[in-house]
Amino acid sequence: MRLATATSTKPRRLSPEDSLALWQEYRRTNDRALRDRLVLTFAPLVKYIVYKKVREMPARCEVEDFISCGLEALIQSIDRYDPEKGATLEQYAWTRIHGAVLDELRRQDWAPRSVRRWERDMERAADDFSRLHGRRPTAPELAETMGISLEELRRHRDEVTQSDVTSLNTVVLGDDETTIERLDTIAADDDRLDPVFATATEEAKTKFRAAFAQLPQREREVAVLLYVKGMTLAEIGDILGVSESRVCQIHGALKKTLRLALADDAALFQAVA
Repeated sequence: MRLATATSTKPRRLSPEDSLALWQEYRRTNDRALRDRLVLTFAPLVKYIVYKKVREMPARCEVEDFISCGLEALIQSIDRYDPEKGATLEQYAWTRIHGAVLDELRRQDWAPRSVRRWERDMERAADDFSRLHGRRPTAPELAETMGISLEELRRHRDEVTQSDVTSLNTVVLGDDETTIERLDTIAADDDRLDPVFATATEEAKTKFRAAFAQLPQREREVAVLLYVKGMTLAEIGDILGVSESRVCQIHGALKKTLRLALADDAALFQAVA
């Protein structure tokens, strides 16, 4: 005998026909409850699209900002949908959400689009080489794979690396030749004299220093040479006695480690940025 699954509370995914019928009823009645039901139905699209783009987001960006942006685009797509154009509501919503997320990503990323395009091209070429040879390419091998000169590859790598510098927690050289965070070099204004802001700023600096101190020595060396001394990846490789590709790997590892270490305090760093 077939048992009823009365305890299941997971909402059934609407078919394109059911979605259209619900949308038509919403357009006829302008009932906000119906629109809210449509939003809940397609809300998973927003998270799916955003989390597919997470790896392309600058470190300072908040995922929640992109989800909010995507939800706003979803609501607009429901209000502007025209079934006469031929697309289903889900297809139209997908297009609008994806476009809104890309626009927000470009708005929050200070690097030129050409730099990001080169970054994607280099990653794709390196992945292709790895699949073919079972290892990561050296800088000359990657340049050959991409059909560009080694000097051009180095220039684009340096542009990508510099574009990843976070705004206030970057390690820079102070007037007394000591390493400090860029946050310490910003002149105070009336807003920043706020005691609450000053406390949050000091807490953020303390947390960043603690996370930076936990990095392996080699990663700290790369960070200082890159962000404080302003050296290129090739120059750092010469100093440390490793390949340029290895420096790039170390740099990627330290960024990942800092992101993970400071992930729980993202709201704090956003507040003082």
